[in-house]
Amino acid sequence: MYVLLFLFFYKMNASITPPDHQKIIVTIIEFLREIGLDVLLEEHEGDSFLPGIRIKSGGLSIDPSQVLYPGDILHEAGHLATVPYAVRSELDGVLPDIDLHRGAELMSLAWSYAACLKLQLTPEIVFHADGYKGDSEHLIRNFEEGIYIGLPMLQYQQMAYDEKNAANLNVKPFPYMQNWVCIKEEGSA
Repeated sequence: MYVLLFLFFYKMNASITPPDHQKIIVTIIEFLREIGLDVLLEEHEGDSFLPGIRIKSGGLSIDPSQVLYPGDILHEAGHLATVPYAVRSELDGVLPDIDLHRGAELMSLAWSYAACLKLQLTPEIVFHADGYKGDSEHLIRNFEEGIYIGLPMLQYQQMAYDEKNAANLNVKPFPYMQNWVCIKEEGSA
């Protein structure tokens, strides 16, 4: 797998991407595929919301040569992972501006923080200084202090639990994820 990704980077003249970025991108892509998200590596033409990252057919299309911040891949993956499969499979292009996706924004923050810890990446990889409207340090500080933005919605989706609910269920609390992708069906309570 690593060899295939390396060849893709090489073919796309990824020398413009710092070597550390390449390693992080490979780590993230392998993780996303392991948890069941579709990831395509392909060249992109034209602009996208985040350079080198597009939502395509319920998965991610990534052009590693254009990715400015590898953590953006995790954040976008969080949008996909935190919604039911029936919704995820229909996503293509930009996320619609509806309540579910506004909630998914908050869940994606918590999900990508947990993913950073799982992959042994610093939170600054996702919450970089050029994102989050200048609030990246504030978000990191909240997560490190146990103020988990988005966790109530992850609980609702049966993906992770706060300490009280985790104890009741006899499972590990967040930032441990019980499920990396939403297993709840759309509309179920």
